[in-house]
Amino acid sequence: MYRYTDFDAAFVAERNRQFRAQVERRIDGSLTEDEFKPLRLMNGLYLQLHAYMLRVAVPYGTLSSAQMRQLAMIADTWDKGYGHFTTRQNIQFNWPKLRDVPDMLDALAKVQMHAIQTSGNTIRNVTADHFAGAAADEISDPRPVAELIRQWSTDHPEFQFLPRKFKVAVTGSSTDRAVTRAHDIGLRMVLNDAGEAGFEVIVGGGLGRTPMIGKVIRDFLPEADLLPYLEAIVSVWNLLGRRDNKYKSRIKITVHEHGIDDIRARVEERFKMLKPAFTGIDQQLYAAIKADFAPPAFADRDTGPFDQFYANDPVFRAWVDSNVTVHRANGYAIAQISLKAHGATPGDATSDQMRLMADLAAQYGHDELRVSHEQNIVLPHVHKADLPAIHAALKTADLATANIGKISDIIACPGMDYCALATARSIPIAQEIATRFDELKLENDIGDLKIKISGCINACGHHHVGHIGILGLDRAGVENYQITLGGDHTETAAIGQRTGPGFAYDEIVPAIERIVDTYLSERRDADESFIDTFKRTGMTPFKTALYGEPEKRAKAA
Repeated sequence: MYRYTDFDAAFVAERNRQFRAQVERRIDGSLTEDEFKPLRLMNGLYLQLHAYMLRVAVPYGTLSSAQMRQLAMIADTWDKGYGHFTTRQNIQFNWPKLRDVPDMLDALAKVQMHAIQTSGNTIRNVTADHFAGAAADEISDPRPVAELIRQWSTDHPEFQFLPRKFKVAVTGSSTDRAVTRAHDIGLRMVLNDAGEAGFEVIVGGGLGRTPMIGKVIRDFLPEADLLPYLEAIVSVWNLLGRRDNKYKSRIKITVHEHGIDDIRARVEERFKMLKPAFTGIDQQLYAAIKADFAPPAFADRDTGPFDQFYANDPVFRAWVDSNVTVHRANGYAIAQISLKAHGATPGDATSDQMRLMADLAAQYGHDELRVSHEQNIVLPHVHKADLPAIHAALKTADLATANIGKISDIIACPGMDYCALATARSIPIAQEIATRFDELKLENDIGDLKIKISGCINACGHHHVGHIGILGLDRAGVENYQITLGGDHTETAAIGQRTGPGFAYDEIVPAIERIVDTYLSERRDADESFIDTFKRTGMTPFKTALYGEPEKRAKAA
């Protein structure tokens, strides 16, 4: 993983020093809240419903054990003993006191972390496939590309006051685990006819108030052209993007209003102007960054202990079948740690759990962890022989739930329990759904089913691309939950279809039950997933289960 240079360390230290002085001026009244707001947002500090919230960048989701332990220390020292991992591969601390935030930032800097550009109208934390560098289906590890983009975009003088926030995602695999088509820019590594690696470039994706799937602006972009092409895209949008209406300011609206062909022509023209200014220094930097991401020294060991436990321990076998994925190296595996124990808050981890995960990474995982956009933690490089010991340790901390990809592996934003923008609660809905289907003992029979929940139209819970999406809204002071079906966050990305009228808080879990019961009765066999059944049958049987027969609905209307 990337290590800070002396420049990086000095840069972050100076930013922290500046912000410490700004905090002091806010506390003594020299700065009003309106004056302080843009300064704190540049350093990842939000003012939430009950307290400040600090969003810490985890670039492309990669953490060392030392960094995870430091996050645990920060949670204990300045928060309430836990952190919340987000769909942007960040971690949020929900209860810091303003005067403590500079100390938190200094503590982060000691382990080469920061909160720069995790908010504001800038290029945000670059996300990546959480299996990067380990996946068997990968062309190449995309994290060096993500690090190159991070360095290019941090404090870029032209892009600090964009029309709106800007998000970039990168994957090196044909299987899209980074939701690239729902980002302002998505980069998918591909091979051309000559076998050379480059990128399919996608622009104009995004969820929120106006959800859109991104459009391909370049089928193949050589690696050497990446930064000038990205700069061309962002600079074109920076000029065209709406600043008169924040709801129409994202690049997805610009692409929609102008059309992808017009945007492509503008970007290509701008690219021709910019490319000569990139004299190769970016490629020298890229080569140096690549060296930091050399794969671990994989060991050639016997997998006998794994085979024995897998054959004889049904609890271990269930965990492996659900949470463990094939690795590119012989004898190794990718182990996902679920932060979705039934009834728990999705994405939350206590300080003790963080320390345990750090210990496992140090002992068994080549000192590396990943944060997934699905709010779980990944040990990307573990030998199969060590999986029984890892599973046993996870069980002691309530981290061994075997539910990755299943109905209780729910993505949920903090909702109205924390967020000042939220219009409904998300966390209790997620908890009740997970608990209910655990009680019904249907989870394994249901199989792959992605539920995603947002507490407001901003869609931080990615509900638009959930197989089942839930959006909480305020209807005359009462929480109301809309349901969408058929969303897809993968390489076949799609926006879910709204089923109809929303449901009250106490109606939403029974509604989800009816949807699942319909799926179980409509599927051709146990191998047909929810999303495949929905694509085959369409909305009609699900709508009937939710609202009754069409004739009855018409009479009621």
